[in-house]
Amino acid sequence: GSGGEDTRLNLLGVQPDESEADYMNKLFEGVVANVESIDARIQEFARGWTLDRITRVDLAILRLGVYEMVYSSLAPAVAINEAVELANAYSTDKAGSFVNGVLGSLVRAGAREAAAPAEAGGAQAASDESAQNAPGTDGAQ
Repeated sequence: GSGGEDTRLNLLGVQPDESEADYMNKLFEGVVANVESIDARIQEFARGWTLDRITRVDLAILRLGVYEMVYSSLAPAVAINEAVELANAYSTDKAGSFVNGVLGSLVRAGAREAAAPAEAGGAQAASDESAQNAPGTDGAQ
């Protein structure tokens, strides 16, 4: 298919007629359609980290997690758990903690309430935690 559909399906071994394919495509298309808002939330809650400093794998995991938490009916705890599992499996030793810190701060700030980017200032608690647990670092900024 065009637009990477074959890659998306082959990467996970999913066949186009399986229910997982529909869900995977919904997630992908949802992230693409809302990437600006999603990235704004990640930027807000990954205090001290610009998007270009976050590894591509971690950014992809964070984008999926934010999408599931903000734009779907999936329980935030489930979305966070899935994202942390992905980070632990496919990224650095500290990535799971970083992803947990960013997404947990989003939940604590009540960001699920509105689909628009949250106002700045709601993530003070995440500032130290997410920076200390950033992937590929020893916690120093």
